[in-house]
Amino acid sequence: MLDVWDQWAEVTAIDLVRPRAERVVGRHPLRAGDALQIGAALVAADDDPSTLEFVTLDQVLAEAAEREGFRVLGP
Repeated sequence: MLDVWDQWAEVTAIDLVRPRAERVVGRHPLRAGDALQIGAALVAADDDPSTLEFVTLDQVLAEAAEREGFRVLGP
């Protein structure tokens, strides 16, 4: 598990995440937490989702992330 921790980015800038999450939740049928996860991923990717892989086991979240432009690793 420690190897995985070295490969992710933790986003703490909620003021940057929130507007992206609000946009995402308006476009996809997501729960607030899922929209925040995609919003944080967009911040980490500097708004270029093609630069990061998005990992999830949730099918709805995976579909939304893929539609946002992320390459999804999961279901």
